[in-house]
Amino acid sequence: MQARREPGYGAMTPISEGEWTGWSQWGSDPFEAMTGPYYCRYDAEGRPRTALRAEARHMNGSGAMHGGALMTFADYTLFFVCKATLDDAPAVTATCNCEFVGAVGVGDLVEGTGEVVKAGRSMIFVRGTLSVGGEPVVAFSAVVKRSGARA
Repeated sequence: MQARREPGYGAMTPISEGEWTGWSQWGSDPFEAMTGPYYCRYDAEGRPRTALRAEARHMNGSGAMHGGALMTFADYTLFFVCKATLDDAPAVTATCNCEFVGAVGVGDLVEGTGEVVKAGRSMIFVRGTLSVGGEPVVAFSAVVKRSGARA
C-alpha cells in the first residue's frame, strides 16, 4: 500500500470559466494530474459529484475508454466521496472492486457519485457509480484505510 493522501490535500480550486464553470479541481496528486483533469463539486443536496471528459488518450485499442483509466477515475471519486469523513487525514485505498457495465467513447462526459456506507476508526467503506448520460458504466466498491503520515 502506498500513501494516497497527505495532510492538506483537501484544497479545492474553483473553476470560474469555460465548460467546467461551477466545478472545482481538488488536490495535487501527480498521477491524477497526468491522467485527468478531474473535476468535483457538491450538488444542491450536498452529494459529492465528480466529472471527467474522456479524451483519445484515455482509450484502449478498441476505441473505448481503458478500464485502467476508469479505475483511476473511480479511485479519485471514492476519495472525494469520503473527503469529509477523512478530514484531510492521510489514507490509502485498501481495496477497490470495479464492475464494468458500459462503454465510454471519446468526448463522453463521465460523471461519478457515491456514498460512505460505513466509517470506522481506521476503515471507510465506500460505494459508487460512474455514468455517461445517466447510464452506469462502472459500479465500484472500496475500502479506504486511514494511515499515518509518510516519513
